[in-house]
Amino acid sequence: MTGKRAKKTAAFKPTREQIAAAAGKTVPDVIAPGLRVLFCGINPGLYTAAVGHHFARPGNRFWPALHQSGFTARQLSPFDEIDLLDTGVGITNVVAHATATAAELTKEDLVKGGRKLRAKIRRYQPRILAILGVGAYREAFDRPKAVIGPQDEGIGNTQVWVLPNPSGLNANYQLGALVKLFRDLRKASLA
Repeated sequence: MTGKRAKKTAAFKPTREQIAAAAGKTVPDVIAPGLRVLFCGINPGLYTAAVGHHFARPGNRFWPALHQSGFTARQLSPFDEIDLLDTGVGITNVVAHATATAAELTKEDLVKGGRKLRAKIRRYQPRILAILGVGAYREAFDRPKAVIGPQDEGIGNTQVWVLPNPSGLNANYQLGALVKLFRDLRKASLA
């Protein structure tokens, strides 16, 4: 969302048919030049693509982690995503098209997505790019030994961080651990 899409005021719950039909669809970026942090998901899930807003699947911990770490004054919903731009935060994805799971993405999808993401970062120049998924970062940026946290290599003047995928399916990181990592990122974005 480059600032032109109107904010929806009511939540939308898609039907099974709408979710199934969302395969391959995209969700517009929430982006503007010079953001403090540009969060980057792996790719939209089918529920998210059906709704048309980032991190929309119930159980996704992105919005609670964002609020509890201090990025937002209140807990936003996916339908409030445009409000992030007022806080200097945005959202994009490594791969634009929706799949049922990120495991459906090929290495080629991730490498191509990484090239497009680099170009986007050079264009918009956020202070920090926060990729939400270490496996996707490793593949897309050819960094097989990357770990969670700030990375040694940036993109132009943009610092790169890698954080865990906030999906409710990622049992390796509970909400409290995500909040701590998001808080560390927020502090770095203000330094």
